[in-house]
Amino acid sequence: MDANAVRYDPTTPRDHVESYFLKANDPEGTRALWLKATILSRANEPGGAVAEGWAVAFDRRKDERHHVAVKSSIPISRASFDREKLGVHWDEPAEATSLHLEEGATRGAIQRGKDRIAWDLRLAAKGGPLELLPYEWMYTAAFPKSKTITPVADASFLGEIEVNGERWSLDGWRGMQGHNWGRGHADLYAWCHVCAWDDQGEPLVLEAVSARVRTGPVLLPLLTLVAVRARGVDYRFHRPADMARADARIDGLSYRVSVANDLGRVEAEITADPVDMVGLYYANPRGPLTYCLNSKLATARLSFEPAGRPKVTHTSRAAALEIGTHEANPSIRMLA
Repeated sequence: MDANAVRYDPTTPRDHVESYFLKANDPEGTRALWLKATILSRANEPGGAVAEGWAVAFDRRKDERHHVAVKSSIPISRASFDREKLGVHWDEPAEATSLHLEEGATRGAIQRGKDRIAWDLRLAAKGGPLELLPYEWMYTAAFPKSKTITPVADASFLGEIEVNGERWSLDGWRGMQGHNWGRGHADLYAWCHVCAWDDQGEPLVLEAVSARVRTGPVLLPLLTLVAVRARGVDYRFHRPADMARADARIDGLSYRVSVANDLGRVEAEITADPVDMVGLYYANPRGPLTYCLNSKLATARLSFEPAGRPKVTHTSRAAALEIGTHEANPSIRMLA
């Protein structure tokens, strides 16, 4: 299947969550945009599936942060998701809400109370999809319960957004587009993605995810998948032996990972300041609510040593970091 083909099947009632998301960062590392379209379906509520649109504008140009988060939810019958390619569409004029996402372009607007974010963007992909799972069968089998793939790991943006009446030009911003789906959110997870680095040198992408998932009643230890794209080559640290050897830690608002195999070695640390985190409520088809602690202005430090090549180090002030947990964090303001 196409990396962006929707996996939700409305003819088969089941627990299902699915997300398409984009992030973009300005070159100065002071602003970022995060957009998301989701599906939430519960097996015990046939016909009750919903489509949700999310938008967060991160802004730390001033000493006082001005992050804005908006969300809209509609019955899925009023939205369309393409089963063959990227295609997410809905219009709700009565709610001043619309969302359109297709290959190379997105536009829409979401209003919630006095806050409104609208956008009209184009993005040019650099390179093909980045697959984190080690085996193709994992994208269709019951295990793991959460799947992730990055159809666009590195992209340049054109266009603009409007945040509560202020227009931002996104020309030259760097970012990505992701896709994930499954039966529910992991009990604990951390995800990071970085494609904009302080030195603005040779293109390099870092993506990592660590999660504790259940197999029946058993909660497995933290499993970690890491990928680095450098010089057009994908270095993936995702085989069972890699996962067994990986050292990953989720500590407060910090995510650290260290892993090595015959392709090389990666050590990374991604940390977010609480004032640059936005809290989001993620519903699960079953079980407790997931608190998503979300920043697109996190700090990243990377040490990457590909086999047979010199070690390189990079830093970034424009890293994506998400931490999902069942425990609320009192230092993070929940916005949507």
